Amino acid sequence: MPILGIKKLVKLIAQLKLQPSGEQRVSLKATLEAANTACNFVSEIAWNRKTFGQFALHKLAYSTIRKRFNIGADVAVRVFAKVADAYKLDRNIQRIFKRHAAFPFNDRLVSYKIDKRTVSIWTMDGREKMPFVCGEKQARLLAGLHGECDLVYRKREFYLHQVCDVEESPMIDPDDFLGVDLGIANIAVDSDGTMRQGKTVKAVRHHHRRLRQALQKRQTDSARRKLKKLSGKERRFATDVNHVISKQVVKTAKDTGRGIALENLKGIRFRATARRSQRSTLHSWSFGQFRAFVEYKATLAGIPVEFVDPRNTSRTCPNCGHIAKANRKTQSLFSCVRCGISGLADHFAALEIRRRALVNAPIVGMRVNQSFFALSTYKLPALAGSN
Repeated sequence: MPILGIKKLVKLIAQLKLQPSGEQRVSLKATLEAANTACNFVSEIAWNRKTFGQFALHKLAYSTIRKRFNIGADVAVRVFAKVADAYKLDRNIQRIFKRHAAFPFNDRLVSYKIDKRTVSIWTMDGREKMPFVCGEKQARLLAGLHGECDLVYRKREFYLHQVCDVEESPMIDPDDFLGVDLGIANIAVDSDGTMRQGKTVKAVRHHHRRLRQALQKRQTDSARRKLKKLSGKERRFATDVNHVISKQVVKTAKDTGRGIALENLKGIRFRATARRSQRSTLHSWSFGQFRAFVEYKATLAGIPVEFVDPRNTSRTCPNCGHIAKANRKTQSLFSCVRCGISGLADHFAALEIRRRALVNAPIVGMRVNQSFFALSTYKLPALAGSN
């Protein structure tokens, strides 16, 4: 039960592009190099002594890195935090940090004048004031800036990724859910029958894959420059598509007062099998990113998200409940061997995801009765072979 008077907040990232002078660029690069060199020094100590906790490392090496790398107290603390966080992910190998890897700064090391679009940031040469630019959405997020940010050096440009707090909308208590089935041929198909096809996405990915292969075979300086220029383009395209589709899904749910039901696809890359020719296609799409986008957008809109067991969602008949491998005739066609109903397989899977979310939904008031009523009165669209 929520505590009255306490607002729930969502943490989002505002990306700000810094516009340093020539001398300031040198200072920022030197700062990243010193901080990441200190991280490698502490990482070696952590690995040799098998000590990975932030406070334990602080006791071991605080004075040493302050003197050796000439860094401030707050920067030293962030060094230990970064190393400790890295070892939380994996303690089986020694963690090594690149010279210009992103580095976290707390609010003592970075301060803003939002109205003037300037930032004051600690560097090895002292504090430096410099302008930054951002979009209108990022500027609105800065009204709730809170906590640390990351200094990022990417493609010869400096950015600050600032954590911002955004207030959640009150969560609704839905009587129904919008089921969404994710896939490769169709990126997302919902239980209303709306399809977001993946033909354009597949074509773009195939084009980039062939282009990379051709350039890698050439092994010339111009080919390497072209590869460097193209790096990240496909990823940014996929991110944009995930943003657009997740926004459409959340808007549909909000406009109809429903929750959102998704399959729990964690670990799908390890569970799914495919022929060699299909592996790159199967593993290239970022289902985890799409899920994250839906979750945070839905939270901001006050829409609950329910995750269901993905087993046999594409083999279960939404009309009679019969489960059989033979129900899935082809990738796109579903035809129940018991009742004869047939139609788009992804749409039927979305209907099954919706049904499972209604059954699994927590009991709130009359939710259970309403859910079963919704199931019993829901009518499938007119489909071939239905009785």
